Amino acid sequence: MGPDRETETIIRQFGAYSDWLCELKSVDPHVLKKPLAEGKWSASEIIAHILKWDEHLSDRVIPAVLEGEGMVFPKFGPFNDRAAAYAEKVTPGRLITEAEAARNQLVSRLLGLPEAVLARPATSNGDTHCPHTGSPYTLIYIIGDFIYHDHHHRQQIDDYLGDAQKHPIR
Repeated sequence: MGPDRETETIIRQFGAYSDWLCELKSVDPHVLKKPLAEGKWSASEIIAHILKWDEHLSDRVIPAVLEGEGMVFPKFGPFNDRAAAYAEKVTPGRLITEAEAARNQLVSRLLGLPEAVLARPATSNGDTHCPHTGSPYTLIYIIGDFIYHDHHHRQQIDDYLGDAQKHPIR
């Protein structure tokens, strides 16, 4: 048996990122490669950043939870630097396609997990509870955190693209 209704809703919200990625396919690749602001990542680097976190969830976090182990997340700085470097090696179109496929695969995998696995308490880098909310860490709790993370970055890109439409970038 898969996730309950509330958990499935969370997973589907997480999957909505793929729909948003589809909208980016029509954006000029040069615009996606430009930094959002001086000293900031480009839209491509942000997409690569989210892609690499999706891969980490799929390759490391879900298997650990299935084995009854804790979730382990790497140091953010070096991990994010590698993701940004990856964005420089591929075209924005390929990156969007990869990110969309990774998210869709991750969502399918999550939807296939039993509620007992998704809601089972699991440590996150050794911590049992979120220091901000006091909620126990679970896989579905972490997915909720990633939804917030996605929205933050989507807003950055949407704001940038809105400005780019008003003032084309050369």
